Amino acid sequence: MSRAALLVLADGRFPAGGHAHSGGAEEAVGAGRIRDAADLGAFCRGRLHTAGLVAAALAAAAADGTDPLALDEAADARTPSPALRTAARRLGRQLMRAARAAWPDPALDALAAARPRGAHQPVVLGLAARAAGLTPLDTAHAAAYESVSGPATATVRLLSLDPFDATAVLARLAPELDQVAARAAEAARRCAAEGPDALPAASAPLLETGAEAHAARPVRLFAS
Repeated sequence: MSRAALLVLADGRFPAGGHAHSGGAEEAVGAGRIRDAADLGAFCRGRLHTAGLVAAALAAAAADGTDPLALDEAADARTPSPALRTAARRLGRQLMRAARAAWPDPALDALAAARPRGAHQPVVLGLAARAAGLTPLDTAHAAAYESVSGPATATVRLLSLDPFDATAVLARLAPELDQVAARAAEAARRCAAEGPDALPAASAPLLETGAEAHAARPVRLFAS
């Protein structure tokens, strides 16, 4: 196992396409739900315990060896918004390109062939982490962190928020990130015995409806 690989995978400069997505922050800013660092903290906390938990569990299960096609179907079932499903598959396709270059692996090749238009990003993340020698818990940490770091970075651009304030939001969430990652890894262990129904299916209606509204906007800074 290489913990250094976790740093590479979680690095915002890893060419996985995440910089083009706000994780719902752009729509929340436009709707007035994010106006300052305190609002950003509340938004990220809510996202972490819903969409972040789901993504972390899917990724951890893929890293643990659960069938990625079954997990891709489970991700679809947990993503009611067509706009979010499209975004997740676009991100998965971009991450797949980067992962296959960094950690060539037959499992990544097989998923790319089975889902040429892209598998859900957390599933690809899990396979990439497995190829890099990471544990399911490491993988869950990467997915959970990504669920909040993207919106925090996007909000800096959207509101000209002080980057130090955005970083402080992420630092204060660190204990909850650990908790979510642990819950996700435990769910992945249950998934191995019980199947994908054992994975969390937490809902975030504002993220879902916001994604549809954002997709209909003629002008926007971020893809989602």
